[in-house]
Amino acid sequence: MITSTSNGRIKNIIQLNSSSRARREQNAFAAEGIKMFIEAPPIRIKEVYISEDLLDRVNIAIRYDDKDEESELLKKCGHKLEKTGYTEVSRQVFKKISDTVTPQGIVCIVERKHYELEDLLRVSEDMSLRILILEGIQDPGNLGTMIRTAEAAGFDFVLASEGTVDIYNPKVIRSTMGSVFRVPITYTRELKKAADELKGVGVKLYAAHLKGKHDYNRISYGRRCAIMIGNEANGLSDEASEMADELIRIPMHGQVESLNAAVAAALLLYSIKGE
Repeated sequence: MITSTSNGRIKNIIQLNSSSRARREQNAFAAEGIKMFIEAPPIRIKEVYISEDLLDRVNIAIRYDDKDEESELLKKCGHKLEKTGYTEVSRQVFKKISDTVTPQGIVCIVERKHYELEDLLRVSEDMSLRILILEGIQDPGNLGTMIRTAEAAGFDFVLASEGTVDIYNPKVIRSTMGSVFRVPITYTRELKKAADELKGVGVKLYAAHLKGKHDYNRISYGRRCAIMIGNEANGLSDEASEMADELIRIPMHGQVESLNAAVAAALLLYSIKGE
């Protein structure tokens, strides 16, 4: 059991939580929580750290084999721990490596997965393609929610501009509720070039914009389309808006000028899901 916060492995977890540079250099990130551990692909898990308290609860759940929801979750955690291995840490040490107010007691270090746009576009011409394009999203909770919604709405992948918050930020990871392990996400330094590549394979770009001429729910999007969502404060840049084949809007009533970016994305993604 690790009982000292000065332990080098503990310091490294803290660094992975706080530094995007460390995550890039180590090609890894920290995923915290029981559900996130269970959802993480075993082949990508590099290390697992579990608090003494949670380990006791897991062992009790397995020993007594209760059938309630919490016990079933703990048993799943325990069975996966047998396969991945783990390092036990003290209660106080876990508080240091946790990025949450109420820690559940488990953190796993997961290898990052890299996707290239060219590979994601290599699908048959008769197959549909649905893509979420994000420009400059800054709020980790918004980004995580949009990734989760993209999976729920059946989108193929997420394309983000370089100025978008790091998807491996701990708050983003938690907000995805596991979708980060299943939804391909790729960043681009050249959004215009990426947009041209999408158009080259028949993808039509629709930008959420206050100056949109048509309501989002009155559009026939087709089988190959992308929804563009901009920065929370400023929306899409003029440059990004010009890349769109069509500007669309979400009707507003009262004195509301705009919606939360994640809410707007959910409306648009689900309007396409129904086609």
